Amino acid sequence: MTKYKNKLEEEKKNLEIELSSIAKKDDTTGQWHAVPESQTAPEADENDMASRTEDFEERSAIVDTLGRRLKDIADAIQRMDENKFGKCETCGDKIEEERLEVNPSARKCMICMNLV
Repeated sequence: MTKYKNKLEEEKKNLEIELSSIAKKDDTTGQWHAVPESQTAPEADENDMASRTEDFEERSAIVDTLGRRLKDIADAIQRMDENKFGKCETCGDKIEEERLEVNPSARKCMICMNLV
């Protein structure tokens, strides 16, 4: 179990570093919000504004994806604390070691995962 916790903690740290490069964390809610790339020109033409909007939308999508992954990791760590780690949330069976090696935050065994 310790090896999985270490893997999860390491991934959590890396995700937070990556998120902090494109987003800010709201101290009240703990949610990450994309921030626009710093604006170098005080006045932007229509093309610059379109590029900035597109960049912000891309950043927002990345933040959403990384934020969901970060939540999955936090949930897995919580399951460890509650002695529920490694059990399928659907059927209650043990999640396969091979699956946990690849994804320590897995919530379902291979059988239940493939039923969806």
